[in-house]
Amino acid sequence: MKRNGTINIGTVAKRTIALEAAAINDLQQFIDADFEKVVELVAQCKGRLVVTGIGKSAIIAQKIVATLNSTGTPALFMHAADAIHGDLGMITTEDIVMCISKSGTSAEIKVLVPLVKNFGNTLVAMVGNMSSFLAQEADYVLNTTVSHEACPNNLAPTTSTTAQLAMGDALAVCLIEWHGFTASDFAKFHPGGALGKKLYLKVADLCKLHQAPSVLLTSTLREVIVEISSKMLGVTAVLDENGVLQGIITDGDLRRMLEKNVATAGVTAKDIMSVHPKNIQQNELAINALEMMRQHDITQLLAMDGERYCGVIHLHDLIREGII
Repeated sequence: MKRNGTINIGTVAKRTIALEAAAINDLQQFIDADFEKVVELVAQCKGRLVVTGIGKSAIIAQKIVATLNSTGTPALFMHAADAIHGDLGMITTEDIVMCISKSGTSAEIKVLVPLVKNFGNTLVAMVGNMSSFLAQEADYVLNTTVSHEACPNNLAPTTSTTAQLAMGDALAVCLIEWHGFTASDFAKFHPGGALGKKLYLKVADLCKLHQAPSVLLTSTLREVIVEISSKMLGVTAVLDENGVLQGIITDGDLRRMLEKNVATAGVTAKDIMSVHPKNIQQNELAINALEMMRQHDITQLLAMDGERYCGVIHLHDLIREGII
């Protein structure tokens, strides 16, 4: 392979993006009655959408399946080559099958399509050649025709796979809106990721990991220091004799007091504390606690259950959970 060091890299990259952007824009003309019917059928399907393909189209099929599953539409990937060697058994009578192909004439597709039709399943084609075997045999067609690949030889699937991906996203988003799929629903399917945690992790889930530091209004300076040090959160709440929150003392408050060289004998928590401490209800999302910390440039918030103090949420908790 001969190298050509004289190309303008920036020009080639911009041309590629422009070609693919134009191809995606052109897909709007292909959103037709077939597309709408496919959305309706998949939304009402009692089985799954089985998505299949060969080569680069198979990779796009896997991405579409991943998007559908994560947004509430049951889907399954089946490689077209494996399908004709036993994997057809994964298709149930209530499934819809969608076959993705640029040409619609691949050998594996030509073998697979009659088998699917014999099973009686609805067959959807996502294809870039409307006169192809696949397009003619399918019950419904999602047209992903492109005028030219971004590849300068018009060979490597580039623009065509981008079009397939965009059409798959259009299908997925229509289904999201059809089902009224919400951010809370999304979190149920993504409990292990940072994105999911932002949508479901609550302040109570994090503040319960620590002992709740607290002292009384009458606690001595030594008792305050011991409480802050032992709980290792850099802060303590100050409560009255009825357990009602009165203020907060941070390690920063202690340093500032000592820097003033004031007499410490007889100093109590009431003398050091800041009143009206920043706090958040324990049933709030942890991401909201992060926003409050950023807004006020602080690293801890007192967690409350109504008017009752119940603990501390620390910036380090949010970092550890990957929310930041």
